[in-house]
Amino acid sequence: MMIQVMKSKIHRVRVTQAELNYVGSITIDEDLMDEANILANERVQIVNNNNGARLETYVIPGERGTGIICLNGAAARLVQVGDIVIIISYGYMDFEEAKAHKPSLVFPDENNKLIK
Repeated sequence: MMIQVMKSKIHRVRVTQAELNYVGSITIDEDLMDEANILANERVQIVNNNNGARLETYVIPGERGTGIICLNGAAARLVQVGDIVIIISYGYMDFEEAKAHKPSLVFPDENNKLIK
């Protein structure tokens, strides 16, 4: 049996931009993507801590070191700049493999920078 489990999570990042007139997606600083093991074009779930909105979209790499978290297209209607969001990706794996799986968890600082 295959089950879907959390693969990666970027926990509590601040939305820095919202661009309504853009083809849909979320732009994420590549440093955060690398640390969380999230790939360009990967499907992610976005959870908005400020208003409870949940949405799914795909990832576009953003400039490294900028801390950019930008919701694009229709998703921009579900966030405000400054909102705190959680970005989650999921993967499918065998039931037994899932028991030992350790997701990549990232807890950036208040400026969306990696804590070293």
